[in-house]
Amino acid sequence: MAPPGVRGSGVRLVQKVSSTRGFARVAPHVVPALDRAVHRLSRGKVLLSARLLPGVVLTARGARSGLPRRTPLACMPEGRDDEGAAGSWLLVGSNFGRADHPAWTGNLLAHPEAEISWRGRDVPVTARLLSGAERDAAWAALLEFWPPYATYQARVDREIRVFRIVRR
Repeated sequence: MAPPGVRGSGVRLVQKVSSTRGFARVAPHVVPALDRAVHRLSRGKVLLSARLLPGVVLTARGARSGLPRRTPLACMPEGRDDEGAAGSWLLVGSNFGRADHPAWTGNLLAHPEAEISWRGRDVPVTARLLSGAERDAAWAALLEFWPPYATYQARVDREIRVFRIVRR
């Protein structure tokens, strides 16, 4: 199942590039900054990385500071409501295959009530860290959706955190 917007050989090329160590070194500094800038300038209507994978901008309170932290993230939408809108989303704390958990995952653990910007709309959500069989099932679906997550997991000793966020 290819992510929306990425087709054929294009998806394989993007997956191959995103699995490299070089991408993991550069992307965390470039991709979120570009996403935040374009998202702000377009008043929440455009997220550049969402051209490759569906994406949200997560606003969660900082674990220690309590201040709002905005983080552009790839996501996997799950289910649909009566109007065709996503009912929940999976967020993956892959950190591009880097050794540490990304800060946003600690923020959600401390403050699970958050907000996402999804397709230009602000949506209040509650996050839950998945574990056990529920995480295993979600992880299998995520690997089908975006195989580079397997490369990221193989690169690190930590278990990559997977959250399900649902509308409040």
